[in-house]
Amino acid sequence: MTGLLLLAGTPIGDPQDAPPRLASVLTTADVVAAEDTRRLARLTAALGVTPAGRVVSYHEHNEVRRTPELLADLMAGATVVVVTDAGMPSVSDPGFRLVQAAVEAGVRVSAVPGPSAVLTALAVSGLPVDRFCFEGFLPRKAGERSRALAGLADERRTMVFFEAPHRLASTLEALAQELGPERPVAVCRELTKTYEEVVRGTAAEVVAWARDGEVRGEVTLVVQGAPERPAADPESLVGEVQHLCDGGLRLKDAVAEVAERHRVPKRDLYAAALAARA
Repeated sequence: MTGLLLLAGTPIGDPQDAPPRLASVLTTADVVAAEDTRRLARLTAALGVTPAGRVVSYHEHNEVRRTPELLADLMAGATVVVVTDAGMPSVSDPGFRLVQAAVEAGVRVSAVPGPSAVLTALAVSGLPVDRFCFEGFLPRKAGERSRALAGLADERRTMVFFEAPHRLASTLEALAQELGPERPVAVCRELTKTYEEVVRGTAAEVVAWARDGEVRGEVTLVVQGAPERPAADPESLVGEVQHLCDGGLRLKDAVAEVAERHRVPKRDLYAAALAARA
């Protein structure tokens, strides 16, 4: 009989936010795989418990090597609990590789739900929360980051990002450039901690704030989705179609490209282009 893999959510700030089951599973698990064993020691001290099982490190630098070892424990019937420094394992943190391996091996995977920086930031942001997407960390290199944001310019859902404090200003500058300086954003810093701060405003306003001071701590960035664009008039796009045709595209292909770009029916645009040629 195989064991049980438990992904255990940990507090994102205040230790009192720990789910009640966390103390129990940490004391009864056969193996506790922790992103940082020192952080785990501080957490268990705050909870007043001591793990009875084996404690091992499980972080981005040893995740590939340690996953087979933990899978072997699971296949032998052990209960393995994975904890990260804050929040839910596998969400921009170690854990996904082990979950994937466990699922493929037929091992039961469950979770101890806990605090989430993503949902907490959404809740306090003041931005729409009915539909959202989590984009994790943006690329570190400026060009790649700008391209990633440009690809999200038309995203209608509210977006949530994680960002390092020393890159926040440059990320906000790229965001203002690619998504527009008037795009509403909220920077959520040190959530549930002593120096919690939420800065709300347009991208341009928040860029100015980030430039003026030294941002520290854990940062979650919430960005409102793109506003709905009014449907374009097919007749106003005929010139764009003709420009592509002048460059060598067939009318049908040019219509398809422009229609997709502006989200208009291809049939209507094709008819407008033919009428202009008559």
